[in-house]
Amino acid sequence: MNEILDAILASTQSDHGSPALGPADFAALPVPESYRAVTVHKDEAEMFAGLTTKEKDPRKSLHVDEVPVPELGPGEALVAVMASSVNYNSVWTSIFEPLPTFGFLERYGRLSPLAKRHDLPYHIIGSDLAGVVLRTGPGVNLWKPGDEVVAHCLSVELESADGHSDTMLDPEQRIWGFETNFGGLAELALVKSNQLMPKPGHLSWEEAAAPGLVNSTAYRQLVSSNGAQMKQGDNVLIWGASGGLGSYATQFALAGGANPICVVSSPRKAEICRAMGAEAIIDRTAEDYRFWKDEHTQDPKEWKRFGKRIRELTGGEDVDIVFEHPGRETFG
Repeated sequence: MNEILDAILASTQSDHGSPALGPADFAALPVPESYRAVTVHKDEAEMFAGLTTKEKDPRKSLHVDEVPVPELGPGEALVAVMASSVNYNSVWTSIFEPLPTFGFLERYGRLSPLAKRHDLPYHIIGSDLAGVVLRTGPGVNLWKPGDEVVAHCLSVELESADGHSDTMLDPEQRIWGFETNFGGLAELALVKSNQLMPKPGHLSWEEAAAPGLVNSTAYRQLVSSNGAQMKQGDNVLIWGASGGLGSYATQFALAGGANPICVVSSPRKAEICRAMGAEAIIDRTAEDYRFWKDEHTQDPKEWKRFGKRIRELTGGEDVDIVFEHPGRETFG
């Protein structure tokens, strides 16, 4: 791995006088038999049984293991990971909520002999990466060893026509590193080549690794032709506006001429929204909203109070788009 890292660093410094390394140089680099990866273990999937979510500690479930390099299949690429990112998939996987991810790996493993590689007693997690292509499998023509890339998280088979106009509708659509194995929180990662995009040259490895999952999700929800198709002047209610998804949604709204109404849970998070340029902000903790009377009953009076507050911030207008991802908590 050190030899690979040295080659990548030498290549990235080529603009400053060092000789550039080409595809043949990277193809000639030996790939190790094993690599370090962040994993969860199948035999520990019940370790947090009976605990509340707040009591579940990822430091107890996440491991840094030495794992064998997986076989490279058709249409795939092996990437040396220079940076990865923690996102909500990583959090859910680490605490085995809403259920352990090994069920996903088992079902994927039944799809084909090649997919069987993913059904292991450990799960290498992570759904983001920025790095350098080391090897490509048969049928990969667009990418070559040495290419600097980022990977988005959508893994599809595209054998069914259902997904041809919208890959999210592929019956075999999965989230890489969450519903598949060999994710990005590792020294190496295995991806489908159609997950790869060129790394933006003006971004550091860490900056390039951060946006993949959350930015793509927010763009699809809010801007894309498969989402809300936000337009200028829209009032956009953004729940969790300072987080990974919400911060990108806020920036998309501001850049697109819409009016974000940012819902947060603390003064610190409100300040993050202000720093992005948002003006309409609701701190639901400071304003003491209690949307649930008990575990099973929502309080319609609180939702009406919330709606009144929104209209105060929009000059009496209703919202045009609700950007929401927590689910049950905000379903009212």
